[in-house]
Amino acid sequence: MTHYFMKKIVVLSCLSLLLSCQSIRQFNEELSQPVSVEKLHSDVDFSYKKLKQLHPKLYWYISKEKLDFKFDSLKKSIKNPMTGLAFYKELSQVVKTIGQGHLGISPSLEKLSKKEQKLLKKKGKSAFSQFDFEFIDNKLIILKNRSRHDIKENTEVISVNNERPSDLISIYKNRISSDGYNQTFYNQYLGKYFGVFYNLDKGKVQDSLKLLLKFEDKDSLFVVKRDTFGTNSEASKIKLSKKEQKEKLKFNSKYGYNKDTKTFTRELKFVENDSTTAILTIKQFNNGNSADFYKESFEKLAASNTKNLIIDLRNNPGGRLFEIGDLYSYLTNEPFVFIDDYEVVSRTSKLHVDYFKGGGPVVKFFKILGAPFFYTITYFKVRKEGDKYLYGTKFSKLSQPKPNNFKGKVYVLINGGSFSASSIISSNLKSSQRATFVGEETGGAYNGTVAAQMPLVQLPNSKVNLKIGLALVSAFGKTDIEGRGIFPDKEIIPTIEDRKNKIDPELKWVLDDIKREKEVEELLKGKEPSNK
Repeated sequence: MTHYFMKKIVVLSCLSLLLSCQSIRQFNEELSQPVSVEKLHSDVDFSYKKLKQLHPKLYWYISKEKLDFKFDSLKKSIKNPMTGLAFYKELSQVVKTIGQGHLGISPSLEKLSKKEQKLLKKKGKSAFSQFDFEFIDNKLIILKNRSRHDIKENTEVISVNNERPSDLISIYKNRISSDGYNQTFYNQYLGKYFGVFYNLDKGKVQDSLKLLLKFEDKDSLFVVKRDTFGTNSEASKIKLSKKEQKEKLKFNSKYGYNKDTKTFTRELKFVENDSTTAILTIKQFNNGNSADFYKESFEKLAASNTKNLIIDLRNNPGGRLFEIGDLYSYLTNEPFVFIDDYEVVSRTSKLHVDYFKGGGPVVKFFKILGAPFFYTITYFKVRKEGDKYLYGTKFSKLSQPKPNNFKGKVYVLINGGSFSASSIISSNLKSSQRATFVGEETGGAYNGTVAAQMPLVQLPNSKVNLKIGLALVSAFGKTDIEGRGIFPDKEIIPTIEDRKNKIDPELKWVLDDIKREKEVEELLKGKEPSNK
């Protein structure tokens, strides 16, 4: 009997594998084939229908009449069959005009079988993933090199496979949106994720790159391929006890360890052993156990009698609402409402979340059992007020400051890469006049963004993907200037010379400002200013 069932399982497993391989092969073949004009027109209509069905602020920055016209014009312009990739490049230019930074659009890329995925993993990191980039002064520079090639930091990329980065970024700008009318977002975002957009443009991950580079007026040509270099460090081979493993996991979670970059998401440090000034760097609000980190950090600040706190949110793309709400509770001295109630299109909007996404067979089993409760609670959580559908969260209610909340002076470093959750917490700090902002206008809007749950909708014929935010998330504080980010109190735009000379102009200005205030304070007390 047992033998019979084992045999059946083997047969079914082989059949499942075979069908999976066939499905992948069929999907990849379809991607390369042109889609008929009729089917592309159908996808245009389908995408607009889904946007109207799910997006709560579709006409925030563009009128319905203008958006109707753009979708209609797109249909009329499609007179010949085209691939899904070519269609994505056309549709993205219409979606861009909606002016919502979270509204993502991307073509489907070729799928890989499990065997192919394992082979690629053995080959190592893809070409682009071996570098960190920045687009500054209309030039793409390498911030960090993790390849085996001898490439210095701040090396300029002259061309990628014989194409100029500045030309490519000009094209990519037409395929993505910032929030509203903001312009600072594009260079920061496209520079940071240049490799991602290059792969989307070509329709596949680039395993090999021909890079023409310039460093100190000398041009060099490099061919960068997939590489295992640096993927297996000696440290990773050291065997740890169960207790040590547990402690390491706890530490990595608290500080938000990123396995790909081998860096930490969150860091608190004091300036030159001077406990009166601290720098809190947060690269994203989306990794690990942040609550323990902030509790520990603000206990340290209180114990050290810190007077000045510099929060670095530059190039922080956002993340979890509960994390920024938690952080804000350590920065305010007053009871506060952090955000407005979420606004959605209808009672059923939230039912479109990817509830079953993620997790193994066991997790999915329990999700199936819990589905009736999830959908029922989700439906009735939404209420109607006037012509709006709203639902509340913990942070749309009155909250209290945390113990050990910081009472000193706060500076916040921002730029066009400060987006989403970074902008929401910045909006509250700005409206409450709790912080001095230094840098450039944030990429995320002051008055809110459409995000929260963001299901992926795939167009049936072209296989183009739309990521649509379901809820309007607005900071409690508002401004009369629609469609713009948080403006700095002191605008500072770094240059490529700053990078070459390893100068951080925003941080330098803040430290100089703290020094000036300290000197004024000492003069008022009748003391000679210190030269420290």
